[in-house]
Amino acid sequence: MRILNHTVVKILKRYRIATDEQLQPLLDEAERSGRSLQDVVLDAKLVSETELTKLFADYADIPYVEIDPRDIPSEVLNRIPERIARQYNAVIFQVDEDGLVHLAMDDPDDVQATNFIEKQVGGNIRIYIASHDNILQCLENYRGDVNQELNEVIDVQREDDGSDQQVSEADVAEDSPIAQTVNLLLEYAIRSQASDIHIEPRENFVQVRYRIDGVLKEVNQLPRNVLGALVSRIKILSNLKIDERRVPQDGRFKIKVAGKQYALRVSTLPIADGEKVVMRVLDESNQAISLEQLGYWGRSLAIINNAIAEPNGMILVTGPTGSGKSTSLFSVLNMLNTPDVNISTIEDPVEYKIPGVNQTQTNAKAGMTFASGLRALLRQDPNIIMVGEIRDGETANLGVQAALTGHLVFSTLHTNNAATCLPRLLDMGIEPFLIASTVKAVVGQRLVRRLCMNCRQVYEPEQNEINEIVKLFNLKPGQTFAYIHELELQAIQQKVGGDTPLSTSEQTIIQLWRANPEGCDECGHTGFKGRVGIYEVLDMSREIQTMITKNATSDEIQDQAISEGMITMQADGLVKTLRGNTTLDEVLRVTRES
Repeated sequence: MRILNHTVVKILKRYRIATDEQLQPLLDEAERSGRSLQDVVLDAKLVSETELTKLFADYADIPYVEIDPRDIPSEVLNRIPERIARQYNAVIFQVDEDGLVHLAMDDPDDVQATNFIEKQVGGNIRIYIASHDNILQCLENYRGDVNQELNEVIDVQREDDGSDQQVSEADVAEDSPIAQTVNLLLEYAIRSQASDIHIEPRENFVQVRYRIDGVLKEVNQLPRNVLGALVSRIKILSNLKIDERRVPQDGRFKIKVAGKQYALRVSTLPIADGEKVVMRVLDESNQAISLEQLGYWGRSLAIINNAIAEPNGMILVTGPTGSGKSTSLFSVLNMLNTPDVNISTIEDPVEYKIPGVNQTQTNAKAGMTFASGLRALLRQDPNIIMVGEIRDGETANLGVQAALTGHLVFSTLHTNNAATCLPRLLDMGIEPFLIASTVKAVVGQRLVRRLCMNCRQVYEPEQNEINEIVKLFNLKPGQTFAYIHELELQAIQQKVGGDTPLSTSEQTIIQLWRANPEGCDECGHTGFKGRVGIYEVLDMSREIQTMITKNATSDEIQDQAISEGMITMQADGLVKTLRGNTTLDEVLRVTRES
């Protein structure tokens, strides 16, 4: 439900939720960020989404309803097809004996939607307003199965001989089975919170896989003969050349699912069995979240906050592809995004747009590289610069020079941990004294799967498992458990793990957490739901600056940082394991090489 800004103001004042004095900072924030006042109010937790919906219903004299999804008969729910229900965020929850249809929507002011549904259903309709979350809960009752729906859509094509077919215009038209197949694959990927969709040709079939919480999972095997039309349909959406199958192509398109806008970044690649397609799913409605929400806490959080408060210098984030580096940087940029600073970025590609930030995308064909883009940005009077990645010595040198001349520079590097980032800059030809004087902090990070809070399991570890933990995490002898216990207490103070009970004492580890092997409906029976970051933040102390000027190794820098109190990624992962956020196996899976 989109409520106009002036209506939100009237509602909050009429029902005495906020005074003019309380509203003014929220109005200023909405204007600064380009977001709606409704979103700003909800983020500030002035009211909940459900409470605001109730207030609007009373204000607009629209009946409000709170539906228990278990009370909706399947024959009632299916009066409108799932795709239409999800498109308009609408659900039929009751049909009276006299034929009166009770329809709940999160936006009953959408005249186009209500008219369309009335034509679909026929008869008399009574419209109610329900919260967005409540509607989504009810929509899950459709319990659609991607395999079943895909089989129904392309059943006629399975009767073919399985060979590749010439693609006609009818094959890829808007209402064709292939177009429906693509739509289904996209909708189910978004519902599954997949980050990537892989469509991969094999000798006798087409494999479809989703990357969910960092892990690829096969969802379907399509008949081989749909490959040409399937790829052509995606190319049409992405504005790519459908007759070019010999070279890789990159494109992009947008879709709307459940009222939210998504961008799909498309990459095609010719392989032995045909053309492979990978689509990255980007939620354009996602707002930058705080560093605390990303999983930063304690000393690591304090170092970053101090570093970004500096007027100039360089802050680097390291880690492999898909480790959340860009998300960390966007969170920081959002914190620094105020009307009195000019923030400019050069990215490849621009994944998330930030209102008020000047974002530029690289274009190698046009000569716009990170280095040339950075040169151009420096002539744009920036205060803060973000370079998507330092890939070569030229970009590294320009970034350092920008930091030396009064700019705050953010960028990323592909290294195993924070300490190896500094020698990597040396390898790129940056003088040691320049690194020591410009770099303020280095973040190393990984993403681990988050345990499903609904079905996670607690257990008491055996002594041999505790001994193995001490060994694997290189914990200090003598003060091992006291050190872990102190870290967990600090984490609890900053609400890491919520109300999860204490898992350590000064003498031992009392309990650990693991995924439920059977999972539950909430996590799709995987035992995991979402991801959380594990981090290490290296502070550029005087001692480390001196070590860099003397060409110290990454191991020596790492040891010095730990002696100064740096919490390593492994230690941060262990704390988050103790707090019930993830598992030991997950932490070890992503940190073994670091």
